[in-house]
Amino acid sequence: MTTQKTPCTQQKPLQVAVGVVKNSADQVLISLRDEAAHQGGLWEFPGGKIEEGETAGQALQRELREELDITVMASTPLITINHQYPGLAVELKVFLVDQFAGHAKSCEGQAFKWVAANELAHYAFPKANRPIIAAAQLPSCYAILDMADEPMLLINLQKILAKGITLVQARLKNLSGEAVGRFIEAAYPLCRQYGALLLMNSAVACVDAHVDGIHLTSRDLLATHKRPENCRWLAASCHNLADLQHAEKIGADFAVLAPVLATQTHPGVTGLGWQQFTELVAQANLPVYALGGMQLAHLKTARFAGGQGIAAIRAFLD
Repeated sequence: MTTQKTPCTQQKPLQVAVGVVKNSADQVLISLRDEAAHQGGLWEFPGGKIEEGETAGQALQRELREELDITVMASTPLITINHQYPGLAVELKVFLVDQFAGHAKSCEGQAFKWVAANELAHYAFPKANRPIIAAAQLPSCYAILDMADEPMLLINLQKILAKGITLVQARLKNLSGEAVGRFIEAAYPLCRQYGALLLMNSAVACVDAHVDGIHLTSRDLLATHKRPENCRWLAASCHNLADLQHAEKIGADFAVLAPVLATQTHPGVTGLGWQQFTELVAQANLPVYALGGMQLAHLKTARFAGGQGIAAIRAFLD
């Protein structure tokens, strides 16, 4: 899911407000572009051009009312995408809309449908929409199951899953391959039971275990030059803009940027802070989680800073 940033020497990008509209069944609304339009015949998320004098939020309100006859009751920034098509630069300001009034209907003749988020990859979208598809499927919380006594691993995993966390990384770097294998044998079915995804850290001895994807360490990220084959989900640990750009280049689905705040794990390391996190995420065309000193209270801050949400080790166990 890689896109290209717009060089400052090119034309001013067309700014577009986009809504990932979700209903109570967690289905996402998509519509079919007119054949005569740019990228015609492809599916898209509803929205439209931000007019002069409008904020992105105001444009989203207007466009969804005009296109679908629904009124946005609450929206949250999801991701911003900059993409260069041949002859056209676009900046997509994407919002998650999970509270709206009215019943969606086609006001402009476009075909539309509600689809499960995990089925979005089966539809043909413009290239600029690809990171949005990942963001639409990913939750706002990413739990990291770190080193613990082997008997405690499943206990901690059960605590995480019981709190509704549906994205988990097994970062078990110091366990033997046999111990990791035993854990995955019990953990993977448990995650399926809760509808959660389980990713394996690339430094784990048993990285080829049957899981939902791989989370690359920062070292393994820079040593990787293309997306591994048959990898359902690919994540990466990043510390700077170069890391984020490399993750995007190899087709990572999402990244974790750290440390944002000071952490107990690395007490002497200064965090990026929210301002720098915001600036870096704005230059990344993929979903990014904030990691480092995160608590659930930071979730809203991370979202409004442009992040997908927060990643943490302890916050989901406390």
